[in-house]
Amino acid sequence: MLLTIFLALIFCMAVTLLLISAVVFIKDKRLFSSAPKEALALVIDRKQEEFYGARKIGWTLFIMSLITILGVGVVSIWDGFRSGFTFWQFFLRFVLIFTIYKIYDMTFFDYFLLCRFHFFQYFTPEVTPVYTNRKYGFNIKSQLLKLLVIFPAASALAAWICSLF
Repeated sequence: MLLTIFLALIFCMAVTLLLISAVVFIKDKRLFSSAPKEALALVIDRKQEEFYGARKIGWTLFIMSLITILGVGVVSIWDGFRSGFTFWQFFLRFVLIFTIYKIYDMTFFDYFLLCRFHFFQYFTPEVTPVYTNRKYGFNIKSQLLKLLVIFPAASALAAWICSLF
């Protein structure tokens, strides 16, 4: 159980690093696909770097965070095989990692970074009118759909596949 919580925290850290690298350093409009359509329409493609090497730093951090996310999956599956996990143990591990991540995403990214601290608006000021006077982010319905339906279903599928071996 402690390993599962640790992996969930590492997963959250890696996604945070992914977000920071995309928003602060890379600034490629294609990486903003999860933003609301209204905000995405306003985002400007920035061709010029903030400073020399910013995109190299950003892509390095981006790749490191992707490798870390994959590593969380590998370690969680490998440890489950090593420990002789059943379907329900795999399912509980996967659903806990996803649930902790989604709650972190909803509170930290959507509420604090977007609505309270205006992190995204600082680095992409053109989207400020879209997020003005918002008490919470745009996508609460899709966030809850992921939390309550998609992530448990994906966890069940992954647990079933792992329990076959």
